[in-house]
Amino acid sequence: MKNNNKISFVLDGEIVEIDFSKNHNLKPTTTVLNYLRSAGGHKSVKEGCAEGDCGACTIAVAELDGNQKLSYKSITSCIVFLPMIHGKQLITAENLSGKPLKAEELHPVQRAIVKHNGSQCGYCTPGVVMSMFVLYKNHQNPSRETIEDALTGNLCRCTGYNSILKAAEEACSRHNRDNFSKNENKIIEHLKSIKKNYSDIEIIADQHSYFRPSTIENALLLRRKHPEAIIINGASEIALRQTKHNEKFKMILDLSGLGELKQISFDEDYYRIGAGVSIEDLKNEFINEFPIINQALKYFGALQLRNLATIGGNIAAASPIGDTLPLLIALNAKLLLQNQNSERLINIADFIKSYRKTDIANDEIIREVLIPKPNNNFIYKFYKISKRKGLDISTVSACFSLNLDQNNIILKIVLVFGGMAAITKNAIKTEEFLTGKSWNINNIKKAGEILYNEFEPIGDARAEAETRKIAVKNLLLKFYSDINS
Repeated sequence: MKNNNKISFVLDGEIVEIDFSKNHNLKPTTTVLNYLRSAGGHKSVKEGCAEGDCGACTIAVAELDGNQKLSYKSITSCIVFLPMIHGKQLITAENLSGKPLKAEELHPVQRAIVKHNGSQCGYCTPGVVMSMFVLYKNHQNPSRETIEDALTGNLCRCTGYNSILKAAEEACSRHNRDNFSKNENKIIEHLKSIKKNYSDIEIIADQHSYFRPSTIENALLLRRKHPEAIIINGASEIALRQTKHNEKFKMILDLSGLGELKQISFDEDYYRIGAGVSIEDLKNEFINEFPIINQALKYFGALQLRNLATIGGNIAAASPIGDTLPLLIALNAKLLLQNQNSERLINIADFIKSYRKTDIANDEIIREVLIPKPNNNFIYKFYKISKRKGLDISTVSACFSLNLDQNNIILKIVLVFGGMAAITKNAIKTEEFLTGKSWNINNIKKAGEILYNEFEPIGDARAEAETRKIAVKNLLLKFYSDINS
């Protein structure tokens, strides 16, 4: 059943339906933040930065997982278009008492914030509370590292984080059942009902066209019919073009409803990762299987952003400072591109043609990322230089791989850098110099001089060109030190 101009989701415990043909105050590109603030009773959701950076707009979403159970995630609502939350439950600080729009009974995370004086001006507090709520639902007695990771995306200028961390630790030390646990069966039935009654969504309203297909076949048909449409999945970057640059999108093809793109599978030769897999899910999948992937994505961004951003979207953006590209190029990853009639494989290194330009045809989508299974003889390291550790764009990023023989001779070395040119690229001259040579500090220092002169980066707000040139030279030294320590 195709649903024209309508979406449905759960808010305040009940199904809400929006008909864009009747509600002229809303557009398909209205953000969830702006919708909530206009809907009444949800003014706790604040705009701080409008780019998913400060966490003041953090909300929780619950959706059905593969076992038809509720999965809770935190997201930054300022960069999420309203149709993207179709079929999900929205949760704001007003809902935490279990009595919508009333605050007669505080949730355990709210009580902990009060007890430990975790709020002063209060502007950021609802976002902090929502990040803590998702932590509470997903973890019991979490480690300090897990708590910090959950709260990294919430900036608080006046309280200081120690009291907030103590509150999170105390709240999550208890049994993590609450009013939401009691009502889960009702919410599950609501979400199943929405899924049953809706399939493809097509919104034509106020000179906007928004397509959200439910199958790959329909997605490819729409891609062929509307090659001019902006493709989104997590929209964590595309949405910024609207919120920060006031760009208007007349036509959007939203692939976030395609379950086929959210799968990860292993075969004999490859890890096969659907283009719609979130950065957070990808990171967690490879904690033990291939640790370099987990390590590289750990500081991709805050948890709210990692829950939204997808591997396919990050690749397609073709940003020279995109965090996944040095990793994937160093791992010799490939892309599976698909149109209605055929598929083709292409190396990611060849897919990126120039600054933010790729080799994708106007009737294709990225279907899968294929990462060759690792050779145990290789050593891998990933590095990211940025002004902030956990929530910042790279100044320089790098991924290296190394294969040494038993005599410490370099059989193969791969040095891939982001932030040093218009595209992510290998330091080919430095690789050629080191190949066949002994792995020792003298050769590394000589290679560093070659590396220093191999790129001509730009200077910008993040670093001067000279700083970047020195940084890559020092990263090679760090690589040597890390391996030999």
